[in-house]
Amino acid sequence: MSETTASGGAALPDLDHAHYLRLAFKVAEAAKASGQHPFGAILVGGDGSILMEQMNGYLPDRDMTGHAERVIATRAGIAYGPSFLASATMYTSAEPCAMCAGATYWVGIGRLVYGLSEKRMKSLTGNHPENPTLDLPCEIVLASGQRKVEVIGPMLEDEAAQLHEGVWG
Repeated sequence: MSETTASGGAALPDLDHAHYLRLAFKVAEAAKASGQHPFGAILVGGDGSILMEQMNGYLPDRDMTGHAERVIATRAGIAYGPSFLASATMYTSAEPCAMCAGATYWVGIGRLVYGLSEKRMKSLTGNHPENPTLDLPCEIVLASGQRKVEVIGPMLEDEAAQLHEGVWG
């Protein structure tokens, strides 16, 4: 197994990104089926085990900060801390917005893999009041920090876009 190094020197495992990303898509599908916005995230440990999953948390309180990526980052930071998370990978159905990228950075997650790009998300949602998309690549947000977060994406973008069919019209 080949590995790359995250900030803090932790090894990032060579994982099957398509496999785990499709698991994040399944979480997004479950969110959509339950009436939530179709976003999902999973956190995978350095050993390849799934540590947690999170669907979008906009409802029932209309929490505009309840993005799956932000919520899972908060949970992960509390549960594990940055030294453990440096070797973890977050898989998300869509590119994290600036808020979610910041949360990923602050808790110390070493790698982020996403499906749908923010640019394409914006083309799907338009100026929807429940998703006023920021067209700001997460890579720019994460590159401005002192700790390195490896970013891979967009990946399987057409599959990721299908999750949003019929949602934002």
